[in-house]
Amino acid sequence: MAAAAALKQTKMTILLSLNAVAVLIAGVLVAGAILLNGGMDFRVVAERSDDDGGAVEAPELLDAESNAQADLTEAQKSYVTSVHTSKGVDSAPVPDGELWAEDVITIYESADFDICVGGELSDLGEMYWQTSNTEVISGFFSGARTWLGYSNDTCRFPMITGTGTTTITAGTYDGARRDSIEVVVEEVPRIKWEYEILSLVNQERVRNGLNKLSWGDTCAEAAEIRAEELVQLYSHTRPDGSPWSTACENPDTNAVSVEGENLVIGNSAVSPETTVAAWMNSEKHRENILNPNYTKLSVGFYFDLNTQYRTHWSQYFSNY
Repeated sequence: MAAAAALKQTKMTILLSLNAVAVLIAGVLVAGAILLNGGMDFRVVAERSDDDGGAVEAPELLDAESNAQADLTEAQKSYVTSVHTSKGVDSAPVPDGELWAEDVITIYESADFDICVGGELSDLGEMYWQTSNTEVISGFFSGARTWLGYSNDTCRFPMITGTGTTTITAGTYDGARRDSIEVVVEEVPRIKWEYEILSLVNQERVRNGLNKLSWGDTCAEAAEIRAEELVQLYSHTRPDGSPWSTACENPDTNAVSVEGENLVIGNSAVSPETTVAAWMNSEKHRENILNPNYTKLSVGFYFDLNTQYRTHWSQYFSNY
C-alpha cells in the first residue's frame, strides 16, 4: 500500500515537472518573438506590402506630342505644392523616429495626390507601406507619379478601392522610423470640379489676353456623354463610329457646329489642376483652350473605380 502511494506521488511529480518545462519553453519562445520583432505588432515590420500592380505609367494624351508629359509645367509644380500645403502634408517638421507630423489627411477617390512622408524627409532607404482597410486603400504602387512631381523615395501612389477611412503604417527597414497616419478617402466632387475646370481655363485665357468663356449649358449633357463614352473608346470618334461633334447640335440650326473637343483620361488627370495642366502641356489641346473665337465651354467628367483609367474628362468648345 505504501509502495503504491509512493509510485502515485512520483508520477504526479514528473507530470508537474513536465508542465513546468512546457510553460517555460513557451514563455521563452513568446519572449523571443517579441524581442526579435520589436513588439507584439511585429507583423507590421516583418511583412512588406508594396505592390506595383504591374507598372506606374502615365497614359498619353490623345493627339499629344510623344513627350507631352516628360516635363512638369509650372501649373503642375504649383499644384503639387498647393495640395501638400492645403492638406497638411510636408507642412511641419517630423519628430525623430516618425514619418508624419499630421494625424489625419484627406484624399479623393481619384487619388488626387500621392501619399508622401512629411517634413521634407529624404534618404530614408527602403521602406514598407501598409493599409489597415483594403476596402478603402488596397495597397500601394511601388513608386510615385513622378510626372506630377512626386518622389519615388518618399511617396507612394495609393491603390484606392472605395471611400472611407484606413490607417496607413509605413517604416524603414532599418527601424529608424515608423509611423501611422489616418487617411480619409472621399467621393470626387464631380460638378464642383467641372466648374473648376472652367475657372482654370479662364485663368489661362486671361493670362494670354483673351476673353473669358462662359458655361455652355447647351452642350453640358453632351460633354457628360462624351466623358462616359471614353470608357469604351478613347478617341474623337464615338463608340458608334460617328464623329465626336454629333453629340451636340446647334439648337437654332439643328446643325453640328461645335468647334473643338479636348479629352484626357487616367492617373495624370486626377483633379482639375492636373487636368488643365496636362492639356496646356499639349500643343493641340492648348490651341483649343486659347482659341480667341470660342465663347462657351462645357465640361464632362466621368469617374468609375471599376474602369481601367477611372478618370475621364471631356471639354466642348462652342459659340452656343
